[in-house]
Amino acid sequence: MPKIFVVGSYNTGLTIRVPRMPALGESLVGDSFDMGPGGKGSNQAIGAARLGADVRLLVCLGDDIFAKNALRLYQREGIGAALVHQIAGASSGIGFVNILPSGENWITVDLGANLLLTPQHVRDCAAEIHDSDILMTQLEIPLETAAAALRLAKENDTLTILNPAPAQHIEQACLADVDILTPNASEARILLGLPPDDRSSPADLARGLLGLGARQLVVTLGAEGALIASGEAMTHIPALPIQAVDVTGAGDSFNAALAVSLGAGASLEASVRYAVKAGAHTALRLGVIDGLPTAADLENLGRER
Repeated sequence: MPKIFVVGSYNTGLTIRVPRMPALGESLVGDSFDMGPGGKGSNQAIGAARLGADVRLLVCLGDDIFAKNALRLYQREGIGAALVHQIAGASSGIGFVNILPSGENWITVDLGANLLLTPQHVRDCAAEIHDSDILMTQLEIPLETAAAALRLAKENDTLTILNPAPAQHIEQACLADVDILTPNASEARILLGLPPDDRSSPADLARGLLGLGARQLVVTLGAEGALIASGEAMTHIPALPIQAVDVTGAGDSFNAALAVSLGAGASLEASVRYAVKAGAHTALRLGVIDGLPTAADLENLGRER
């Protein structure tokens, strides 16, 4: 049972299906409204716990009804609340998710209490981080907090995974503390300072990020699978042939499964194959938490396909 420490975020997702993207100023009627827990750090922690890891989650919540829902969720999923901080007067994070018929989405977020997670919160957890096999973090928290967590983990040679979402400029000194960087193609472009419509291939994006100091990369490519880049070697892992229902949270599911498999001693390639399967499982279901698989779910998915 790998020990995984997650420094991350909690957001309540407010999701609605829409027939298309609206025009500016248009009121567009959607359906299938859903309100449920989310946030990249929280999703990845729950995903890892469901796959059998021993998970610790460091996160900040507000003092609202959404925080109460989060605490109930963590109790149900077997994630301890000792490192969950409730900040008086703050709002918990909120995400608004619009889903197109294709299953693709766009998301806007008010990060709320997530922005109050500080490097000191991280330093207070030094013993737990040093006792972990893997540290995972994302960028729905202040960059300096994520950087502090990565630096502290590397001081003890703990494997580090950074899911750089939402993407922003990252200093090379921070990238040097990342063992595995897991952007999607859009995030890779932003990290490289390229325009959103840049036509560079995933391989070219990966080479650019390696040139900035990343050690190993796993670029997630949605329906195209994932690309592993390590030094000069590039390995493409194909996706499972599925009809996506809702891709929200598929990347979080991917990262959780990647960490659990690596923590169990599998190779990076084998771990990415496992992660691709986890992402597919999540994309086949509406809602993030309901779509996060157990190990048995992934065994069954493999047999089905």
